[in-house]
Amino acid sequence: MNLKSPRFILLLGLLLILIGGFIAWNVQTDGGQIEIKDVRFMGTNGVQMSALLYIPPGVSAETPAPGILAIHGYINSRETQAAYAIEFARRGYVVLALDQTGHGYSDPPAFANGFGGPDGLAYLRSLDIVDKDNIGLEGHSMGGWASLVATAIYPDGYKAINIQGSSTGTFGAPEGTAESPRNIAVTFSTWDEFSELMWGSPTGAGVVNTDKLKTLFGTDEAVVPDQLYGSIEDGTARILYQPVTTHPGDHLNSAAVGTAISWMQQTLVGGNGLDPNNQVWQWNEIGRLAALIGMVISMIGFGGVLLEISYFQSLVQPMPEARPSQGGMRYVGWLLAMFIPVITYFWFFNQFTPLSQTFGLPSALMPQNITTQVVIWAFGSGAILLVLFLIWHFTSNKGASLANYGVTFNVGVILKSLLLAVVVFLFGYMLLYFAGLVFLIDFRFWVVAIKLMESLQFRIFLGYLPFFIVYFVVMLTMLHGQHRVVRSDGSDVGMARAMLANVGLLVVGFIVLLLVQYIPLLAGQTLPFGESLNTIVAFQFVGLLTIVGVMTTYFFRKTGTIFTGAFVSALFITWAIVAAQATHFAF
Repeated sequence: MNLKSPRFILLLGLLLILIGGFIAWNVQTDGGQIEIKDVRFMGTNGVQMSALLYIPPGVSAETPAPGILAIHGYINSRETQAAYAIEFARRGYVVLALDQTGHGYSDPPAFANGFGGPDGLAYLRSLDIVDKDNIGLEGHSMGGWASLVATAIYPDGYKAINIQGSSTGTFGAPEGTAESPRNIAVTFSTWDEFSELMWGSPTGAGVVNTDKLKTLFGTDEAVVPDQLYGSIEDGTARILYQPVTTHPGDHLNSAAVGTAISWMQQTLVGGNGLDPNNQVWQWNEIGRLAALIGMVISMIGFGGVLLEISYFQSLVQPMPEARPSQGGMRYVGWLLAMFIPVITYFWFFNQFTPLSQTFGLPSALMPQNITTQVVIWAFGSGAILLVLFLIWHFTSNKGASLANYGVTFNVGVILKSLLLAVVVFLFGYMLLYFAGLVFLIDFRFWVVAIKLMESLQFRIFLGYLPFFIVYFVVMLTMLHGQHRVVRSDGSDVGMARAMLANVGLLVVGFIVLLLVQYIPLLAGQTLPFGESLNTIVAFQFVGLLTIVGVMTTYFFRKTGTIFTGAFVSALFITWAIVAAQATHFAF
């Protein structure tokens, strides 16, 4: 079979989904032994909560098992805690992996009802398969706060707690003392970006010297990692774990997962005692990553197949004559394209606060704060690049037309491109639906996640979609026009090289930003620009814009216009961001 054939590309993508999905399913269910249920229950004030319930083999009302409530952090979802849920369930614990309020499939707004932690603990305690005398809580970042609020609401409803990248006495979480909460393990990584917010320390390694942590541990001296303070039997046990990783790195760190397992095994009675170092969750991440890549490849291949049928064949046009930047201006243009979005990144994100006060955000139209920040950045940085593009076009590229940039005003072509993009989008959505149905997964790796949307999220998706369509039409005009990569004779380079070049233009700036931030952090210093949350969000830009670069290059080469790629990118990116973000408006 021709390796460039759309059918081969489609089959390759589907194969990756099948292989990756099976690997992830096998790991999550421990070869089919662990039952995973998608549960909904009513929380405080009529807020519907969502969670995944992991039930180990042999657990029933007659033989209840210890229970663990696992809660993700801000702008994550229940699947983010998969490594912990998988390993706890393999050790015989019933696990409730909760969607916080306003996250995943739990009703908005975010931050409501103690982040959903008390409702999660109440639901876990209501299950007859759970040993109510042996319940633990595990929460990452804001999930730690959710867990701590739950301990305050139900002081006798749990036996132990492990907070990761989190702290007591922050953002509504109760203050910690040497007696409260009961049996707490603090996992705080040496390179955690939120050390100042959480514990008042410039670095993660330095939290051992903070008064806040000393108060929790009941000591006047620096807290010694891995040393047990207090008594498990009396409920006053405290221990600090400091894995060598970052705040989001806690999700991909065997030491962090292992210490959480170890703490629950020490403090809860029951389980099968499986060695904490016996971990398989990594294969779940690998499987989901393979499935994510497979979905992208399948969508590209499916789009190529559609372009071969008679209805869409009219979209297949010869590549327009290339009129990109030439000489030294080409390199200047590339540098501006790579780094203006990054140089303006923090500034535009931080305009959300004054704009929210002016326009009353969050609102029903723009209910997700982070998604709105992305829109502000996209329009702001895009406007700067558009002005520079127009200056170049009218001064240095006279005689070039919009057709040279892949732009047409043919309404029929635009509408048919939109229809093609919608069908490709729906095909990708269908793949995710069936992967969830058969393998119990979404498509994700680490902080990049593609999830199904429920009705409210689909409504939010439609509200943000026009903004992203405008952005990608503008950006792809520049990407495939001004920055189009050609050989010395003016002919186009190969597809793979063009994809690599376009991905580089989209993501290299963000990679440099992350290096500038993290090299000092990993050397024991602080993030040079601060901006902990927005820096972590930038990791998603690398993954998502890589997908955009690949998809748009393929469809531009196939159709000779930017519109199919722009519409596919807008649909895909809006979907990815909206489904994975927190919703802050109370509908």
